Amino acid sequence: MARTNEKVGSLPVGEPAAHTPASAAAGIAGAIGMLEGRWKLEILFHLFGGQVRRFSELERAIPAVSQKMLIQQLRQLEQDGIVARRVYPEVPPRVEYWLTDWGQSLCPALDALLQWAERREGRAGAG
Repeated sequence: MARTNEKVGSLPVGEPAAHTPASAAAGIAGAIGMLEGRWKLEILFHLFGGQVRRFSELERAIPAVSQKMLIQQLRQLEQDGIVARRVYPEVPPRVEYWLTDWGQSLCPALDALLQWAERREGRAGAG
């Protein structure tokens, strides 16, 4: 299985900030809060790799999500600076979504989290 960061790469990493346990926990909680929502992670995985998707394409790709919920999740991701949106002045309107550079930089972190979860699943099966 190809890893997400093999598809897109990552942004350069600067010097890590010095954190206390409390500030590290608060920072991670804030990051997780931005990704909370039943459909946000699935939306992100459809947009990784520089993909630009029309609203209708996302709707077809995630058939279990309602239109209202998809709009709500995309708006929240846009407000958090993870997703960008362009509306074309056409009839009917065409709306496209893609990840910002900052949103794209989530890819290696989510890939690491997926690998971590897969190791747990492997351990549960062995025990």
